[in-house]
Amino acid sequence: MEWKALVLGLVAAIANIAGGLVVVRRSWQPLYLRSFIALGSGFMLAASLLEMLPESFALLGSPAATWLLGGYLLMHFFEHTLSAHFHFGEEIHAEEVAGAGRSHTVLLGMLIHTFVDGVSIASGFLVSDWLGGVIFLAVFLHKMPEGFAVSSVMLASGRSARFALLSSAVLGLATVAGVLVMTPLRGQVAYTLPLSAGVTLYVAASDLIPLVNQEPGVRMALVVFVGVVFLLALKWLFAF
Repeated sequence: MEWKALVLGLVAAIANIAGGLVVVRRSWQPLYLRSFIALGSGFMLAASLLEMLPESFALLGSPAATWLLGGYLLMHFFEHTLSAHFHFGEEIHAEEVAGAGRSHTVLLGMLIHTFVDGVSIASGFLVSDWLGGVIFLAVFLHKMPEGFAVSSVMLASGRSARFALLSSAVLGLATVAGVLVMTPLRGQVAYTLPLSAGVTLYVAASDLIPLVNQEPGVRMALVVFVGVVFLLALKWLFAF
């Protein structure tokens, strides 16, 4: 388990850095970012409800629902209560994140999230290769928007391009740390998996899908369904 989770955790961390890099170099296309957000939201929603949640109940029984709720509320606290301003979108207003203090609270909220990303990947592989792979894909699909968001916040708050890129790299390191912490905690997977499911559900339903709903037309809304179908297709293929 450990080497697979660690390798994929490193891949996810690189995606964080890639998201920050496109902001710093201003070489991104807004359509690509929105497509990643829409696809990732559908895939993550399906992964949390159709894969992570059933496995959590199989491991822990009815208390898994409490841990799932705990994961959901944990992210709400760190991203939208503790943090001064947070979203995955590309529209960052400088006045909302002015000053190092506010930008640092945004970074702290995202660090908690990316740390749990690593915990999620490792927890999945402790259950099965299939679940670990699904969780990795769910994490990977929103890693570039994460790096994009934190770098945008840093630039909008007046920090340098170097600091913005460093912030995205720190997010990646937090993901790897989340993978590594599960080595001594592997016996607690019955609790870390439903907690991770709650975090995944929160990011999909409360962070990403509201951004998709802001888009005019139906194109991006349909991409959410593509994300769900993508997971179902993978599950069907894996069965064979």
